[in-house]
Amino acid sequence: MDHSAHHTSSAHDHMAHQAQAGHAGHQRGSVTWRAAAKATLHCLTGCAIGEILGMVIGTALMWGNVQTMILAITLAFLFGYSFTLFAVRRAGLDWKSAIKVALAADTVSIAVMELVDNGIIALTPGAMDAHLSDALFWTALLGGFAVAFLITTPVNKWMIGRGKGHAVVHAYH
Repeated sequence: MDHSAHHTSSAHDHMAHQAQAGHAGHQRGSVTWRAAAKATLHCLTGCAIGEILGMVIGTALMWGNVQTMILAITLAFLFGYSFTLFAVRRAGLDWKSAIKVALAADTVSIAVMELVDNGIIALTPGAMDAHLSDALFWTALLGGFAVAFLITTPVNKWMIGRGKGHAVVHAYH
């Protein structure tokens, strides 16, 4: 297939073509663990930045655990979406379409990651009351990220294999 025509088309036209040909660059069910891990790592990066920033801000402002966790989760979603949003905007999508792609690509992945990560932090004795200077805080947080990565990767593999989740972004890479 001659792909030179794709270079002159808009990103939206390219995605429409890919969706008709299969879905966003993957045949259904053919996604590799490597691709799923890469998508999960992309999500984890945004989540980690947002969550750590939220924890630091909440702690610095001497907020309670609930307020700090809400801020951290909110920022995790914001940063997680922003990575995808800026990538697809660079590829030529308008803001409205880019937001739709980011929401479709990342919502389930971020939600699973945040549920697992924050669940581990909440269930680790003393972690919610640990300070930023405590090893327990960082151990629980980083351990939560690691477990969240392991649990979210199969979710992403399943979703990408069905043309959902991060698969909708592949037309813009």
